[in-house]
Amino acid sequence: MAAEAATTPKVDDFPVLASFPSVIVHLRATGDAPILKQAKFKISGSDKFVSVIDFLRRQLHRETLFVYVNSAFSPNPDELVIDLYNNFGIDGKLVVNYACSMAWG
Repeated sequence: MAAEAATTPKVDDFPVLASFPSVIVHLRATGDAPILKQAKFKISGSDKFVSVIDFLRRQLHRETLFVYVNSAFSPNPDELVIDLYNNFGIDGKLVVNYACSMAWG
């Protein structure tokens, strides 16, 4: 008898995760932060906000970043991107401001 090979679960295997739509994230530089060449990205709504923060850190080669939604507040890194979009999205996208020093309280 041949042993069955272990398979890696896919997003499609979990209907709750597969049902999350993609979210357009618009990244805006604030203060002295460098501007990205591409400012809009589409990510899965099931991703946590920490994935946006990590992406920015890699792109800007900085360990310390201040990240805000709609120039107003810094969300918990464990928040789902789709939840932030549903509550604070504007014109079909989630606006995320980033800075190298604290910009808003």
